[in-house]
Amino acid sequence: MLHRPQTLDAALALLSAGDAVILAGGTDIYPALRDRPPPAEMVDLSGITGLRGIGREGDSWRIGAATTWTEILHADLPPLFDGLKLAAREVGSVQIQNAGTVAGNICNASPAADGVPAFLALEAQIEVQGPGGTRCMAVEDFIRGPRMTRLDRSELVTAIYVPDSPGQGAFLKLGARKYLVISIAMVGAVVLAEGDRIAKARVAVGSCSPVACRLRDLETALAGISARDIAKAVSAAPLPELVPIGDVRATSHYRSDAARTLIARTLLQAMEARNVA
Repeated sequence: MLHRPQTLDAALALLSAGDAVILAGGTDIYPALRDRPPPAEMVDLSGITGLRGIGREGDSWRIGAATTWTEILHADLPPLFDGLKLAAREVGSVQIQNAGTVAGNICNASPAADGVPAFLALEAQIEVQGPGGTRCMAVEDFIRGPRMTRLDRSELVTAIYVPDSPGQGAFLKLGARKYLVISIAMVGAVVLAEGDRIAKARVAVGSCSPVACRLRDLETALAGISARDIAKAVSAAPLPELVPIGDVRATSHYRSDAARTLIARTLLQAMEARNVA
């Protein structure tokens, strides 16, 4: 049975009543079924208007959970979000971007979810609502493993909050082809520069560990580095957070080398974009 509640309270009541599955864009749920029948009950969130939209709330930006990637692309956002917009272009095809939602990408909890490194670099917070009320947590705390989150079956994600801060966002993805591909490695970054030097950087890598992760030791090492020394600093960094596997897309060794190259290029992308702006 497909339910289409018009309010958040009605959706939460349906989720609390049984084992219903949340349906937003459907771009992950339906492909995952393969030849299996759909869930006995699904709660379609597309009728709840409050779950979509992007706007300022205090000192943060609020992105509704059901906001699509196309809406991210078309939103009037500061350079801080440039990495998220670049990631949005990598989410499947244009048709998938039109239907797929930002929260769905996070809740799917794939190590290769395109939006997650960008949200990690933005220090995004997840807002979750359920019978017990509302709670917030960092994206890196919300995803606890491949296909695993801290979301209870009776809860749903209602929004993602991004603290408004200075900085230039950037994102790069490596795959076997340009579009419609699962990444070999990808990097999201936000850089605050002073002249030709990095004052502060946030760097996150996906597809190279069970969960996309921030590289905090590298971020510390990058402070004060000039643009011309970025590649050398990244090459010398230990990066213990990255534990890439070998699969049909790439060997673990290739992934490790590719991640370092992408990190350096993403940081330079941010520096160059700032200079152009």
